[in-house]
Amino acid sequence: MPSGPLEGIRVVDFTSIYSGPIATSILGDQGADVIKVESAEGDLMRRGRPMRNGVAAHFAMMNRNKRSIVVDARTDPGREILLDLIKTADVVVENFRPGVMTRLGLGYEAASSINPKLIYVSINGVGSVGPYAKRRVYDAVIQGVSGIAALQSDPTSARPQMINTLICDKITSLHAAQTISAALFARERNGAGQQIELSMLDAALHFIWPDGMSNFSFLGDDLEAVPYLDHAMFVRATADGYVAVMPVKAAEWEGTFKALDLGDLWGDERFENPQARLQNFELLQELLDSGYARFTTDEVCERLEINDVPFARINPREAVVEDPQIVAMGALEDFVHPAGGAMRQPRPTGRFSGTPAGLHRGSPGLGEHTQEILQELDRSEAQIDELKKTGIINSE
Repeated sequence: MPSGPLEGIRVVDFTSIYSGPIATSILGDQGADVIKVESAEGDLMRRGRPMRNGVAAHFAMMNRNKRSIVVDARTDPGREILLDLIKTADVVVENFRPGVMTRLGLGYEAASSINPKLIYVSINGVGSVGPYAKRRVYDAVIQGVSGIAALQSDPTSARPQMINTLICDKITSLHAAQTISAALFARERNGAGQQIELSMLDAALHFIWPDGMSNFSFLGDDLEAVPYLDHAMFVRATADGYVAVMPVKAAEWEGTFKALDLGDLWGDERFENPQARLQNFELLQELLDSGYARFTTDEVCERLEINDVPFARINPREAVVEDPQIVAMGALEDFVHPAGGAMRQPRPTGRFSGTPAGLHRGSPGLGEHTQEILQELDRSEAQIDELKKTGIINSE
């Protein structure tokens, strides 16, 4: 049975693709009863690859700890079912373009009129106003608008580059899960539900601003503009691979020089403090690069470890699952999905001592729990059979 800090909370999940499903899966990990509402076609990610026995890896991760119901929301009986479901909910989450849920008769006004304590969350690309509000928006669009693609620009060609993962979707999902938890806490205090609007663009700007956009924080004419930090300098090539090294404090810089047999540089006035290292940046990088290249990755790691320098060997993707720290933490859990078979996924991130989160249910088949949920809504067997015959519901 589900357990966790959100046990007893019901979430009706109208989301699909990435940002919404990841957010609601976090809530499911933490014990919420998450009911995924789908059309007969199902979430597009059900057809993603890699796949085994009809279970897509992407979908399985983003929709674990959920139940699935298939209802045609465009019909009056289907809408009635969904409104009855919303009556039982603590949270509704949707990520359609602005206005879609209202046109279906399932918008905030309709939902809150039958459930005043409801937390109603709308996730979208750029909000509901402005020149981009009616556009189709995906992760790459937000990377472009927010400055994230520019942040990744190639230092030689200045060509913008995308981060090679759907980072804006994922950032938004984390904000959504936190925001929902905050709204539930507020409801515990005042007894009232509320509407929450959350855009991917807001989440991306919040993410990039502290370091990537700091030159634009102060207003006025007396501004100090600092050079943008190129994180490529944290990647160092060894004689046979790569390491990530990030010295920040003085002792860490001293340790880096010692580890690379460049200890005489620590007393050199060109490198003795952050300002001096910045002024002599190119020379410093050349000296460091040549230092790392003299040693194998194993040798570099041993030397950096001895000198207490922040480092890691850079794992190729296939090595991540075998990294000794990941193994020691038990950060990846093996389980058997009822359809997909043996699988591996990251464990829930928060480690609750009193109300442990967990992976208690694999991702659902399309409409797998339709009949079960309708029975919870007091639909009779005869009513359910009729809904099946008319195609209003679909049940595995």
